[in-house]
Amino acid sequence: MFLRNTWYMAGWSGEIDGRMLARRIADTPLVFYRREDGRPVALHDRCPHRFAPLSRGRVEGDVVECGYHGLRFDGSGKCVGNPHGDGRIPQAAQVRAFPAIEKYTLLWVWLGEPALADASAIPDFSFLDDPARRRVDGYLHVRANYLLETDNLLDLSHTQFVHTNFHSSEAILKGRHEVRQDGRTVHSNLWCPDGEASPMFAKRLPGYDGRSPVDQWLDMRWDPPCLLRLDTGVTPAGRPREEGGQSFTAHIVTPETETSTHYFFAHSRNFRVADEEMDRAIAHWQQVGFGQQDKPMLEAVQQAMGTADLMSLKPVLLPIDTAAVRARRVVGQLLEEEAGRGG
Repeated sequence: MFLRNTWYMAGWSGEIDGRMLARRIADTPLVFYRREDGRPVALHDRCPHRFAPLSRGRVEGDVVECGYHGLRFDGSGKCVGNPHGDGRIPQAAQVRAFPAIEKYTLLWVWLGEPALADASAIPDFSFLDDPARRRVDGYLHVRANYLLETDNLLDLSHTQFVHTNFHSSEAILKGRHEVRQDGRTVHSNLWCPDGEASPMFAKRLPGYDGRSPVDQWLDMRWDPPCLLRLDTGVTPAGRPREEGGQSFTAHIVTPETETSTHYFFAHSRNFRVADEEMDRAIAHWQQVGFGQQDKPMLEAVQQAMGTADLMSLKPVLLPIDTAAVRARRVVGQLLEEEAGRGG
């Protein structure tokens, strides 16, 4: 079961430049394209005639033409062309359209009541379009429920076991973990003072000798249902955060089905911004850390669980699970609210 009255990231803005994008979101097949004026369109990716995916057709101007029998639909989902017979358009020839916008260089879609689609409800990811920062983006398709992915991101301790070659550090393992909730936003923050830098964080401090004590932090912000921002950094022990190497990473987790997820990530940094070697190091971390370490672990968890909900299996809970449990409760409350007003 998925929230409908919420914004989901559908992709990067550039994915619909001159072409259509087909993507299943919350078990709904969608097709995205641009109107001639540049505005994005999101339609149900299913022609009402023989249910062929519209994404197998073509875009001409503001209109998408079904590749099977040529019915044409505008950005509102209205059928505006029938090449057959007398050209009469059947009354039922309509495709559902969904609110779609671009913000922070990302493409967003709203699957619920159109009147409730308020762009200001999207959390702040303004660091993604800050020209003073350097970005490295990525995407993974994960065969696991999206809540397992958000659980993993809110549990900052797993870095010491799954990502030992990148983030192993006694200071991080012994860091002070704080969980707080502001309304529907959950924060999972780890403060690791006066210790040895992890291998990945050491790259952020030019000339670091590998021994001098540093302060490190990992602060995760979660907004429902699956929008996360990670603030990480390292600075010489006792120095202000602004003097160190700091980055923000967007971790945006969009459900595809009950057991598969679109995982988008974008690392934005304020250090070594013109350094292509740093770009390659971050891309390598994303490829290995997210793709070869997190992904197979989460997929193995999903396979072990089958189609059961995690909490229904009564898992043993540890203090490190506090943030994930709170986030799941928020999602549950929002689902109940939607059900109470009829979806």
